[in-house]
Amino acid sequence: MAKKFGAPIALGVVTILAILLITGPNNKDTEIFKSTFLIEAKYFEKLSSPNFEDNDSYIQIIFKDKSEKTKAVVLEVLGMEESFQKTFVDASEFVEIIDFPIPPKYGWEIHPVTLLIDHEEFGKISMKTEIRPSGDPPAQIIYGSP
Repeated sequence: MAKKFGAPIALGVVTILAILLITGPNNKDTEIFKSTFLIEAKYFEKLSSPNFEDNDSYIQIIFKDKSEKTKAVVLEVLGMEESFQKTFVDASEFVEIIDFPIPPKYGWEIHPVTLLIDHEEFGKISMKTEIRPSGDPPAQIIYGSP
């Protein structure tokens, strides 16, 4: 009885793997996106020096489209008590500062930074990264289509 199902199951697994390889992210597109877009999300710790008045901890998010063809960007920081969302229109670059009093107890992975970009040439693109403490190397960026 088991022999009757072996071939169809193997064929099904191979078919699913082939579909995933064909429809997976295009490396050529990823390389184009990497060379076109810059995003950094950094956490700056509260300064303990009494010489600074504004010494709260914060996140700094930097976005730049080197092609300057971005029509709109929706920025979201998830996992906060109240998720942060802001839309930038006709902005090929911006720097956004968001108050963030203390680093997360369970790591930055629970606070992904996502961008939905409307681009003249590429159409709609989604980007996701993580916040890293200032001085640490930037996190990986994941590109996709919405």
